[in-house]
Amino acid sequence: MRALFATCTLVLGLLTGAHNAAATPGEVAVGSVLREATMRGLNGPDRQLSAFRGKPLIINVWASWCPPCIAEMGSLERLAWSELGRHFTVIGISTDDYPQNAKAFLTKSQATLNHYIDRQLELENMLGADRLPLTLLVDAKGRVLNKVVGAREWDGPQAMALIHSTFRLEAAAPSLLKK
Repeated sequence: MRALFATCTLVLGLLTGAHNAAATPGEVAVGSVLREATMRGLNGPDRQLSAFRGKPLIINVWASWCPPCIAEMGSLERLAWSELGRHFTVIGISTDDYPQNAKAFLTKSQATLNHYIDRQLELENMLGADRLPLTLLVDAKGRVLNKVVGAREWDGPQAMALIHSTFRLEAAAPSLLKK
């Protein structure tokens, strides 16, 4: 019976894309508050992670060598500039070893969102980015509400419904979830 329960739990986690168990050194689990970190700007100035407190935050962890990361980048841009996007901030964090590779991708893709680069695995470990892409939904106080592993169409109805329910965006009209 215990083996059956363990198998069902594993399958459920794989099907839902859940990422709740701490898997990287120093990972902040869902339900916990992100620690302070200095983020090195790729297409803008350096910022403290805490500078984003006060408004919900979507953090997308990516790399220029990751095809699924590249595939979802356009939908994150569209989400950020959508009507629903006014309720939160979207940022990207590259795990590239070489900043010039990340910057070249951002230039090529004409990225308008703020993107930062990890250094010495600090953000990668804290956010739990053992698989890419990884997207975190963080509340206005810095508490991790959800971690989504794998590429999504972030401006699509399913992802927008997930964001709406996770952030409890009552002010957002239901019509925003239709596409």
